[in-house]
Amino acid sequence: QVQLVESGGGLVQAGGSLRLSCAASGSIFRINVMGWYRQVLGKQRELVARINSGGSTDYADSVKGRFAIARDNARNTVYLQMNSLNSEDTAVYYCNANLWTRATSYGNYWGQGTQVTVSS
Repeated sequence: QVQLVESGGGLVQAGGSLRLSCAASGSIFRINVMGWYRQVLGKQRELVARINSGGSTDYADSVKGRFAIARDNARNTVYLQMNSLNSEDTAVYYCNANLWTRATSYGNYWGQGTQVTVSS
């Protein structure tokens, strides 16, 4: 069994910063890609940023230059540093991981989500 546990969400004023963390635990052999997605009620979940095991990153255009994703492979943890937040960043943020379990199965896993609210 694999679990992704997020932390770091909350309420912040426009222009402020937040740092999200997500730790993966359980029967993990190797994690390929870790990432963050977000969803606003009534809209599709969208990619925010992702990072592969080699450190290559990919960002949504709307967050480029403001957000930074990083990971600690030894701790199976991914971080999202969010700066210059604005009201359009308000959403539930979900951690995602594509990984091999010790049973050698490959799967896509999600965290429970953490709310980020930016007040103007």
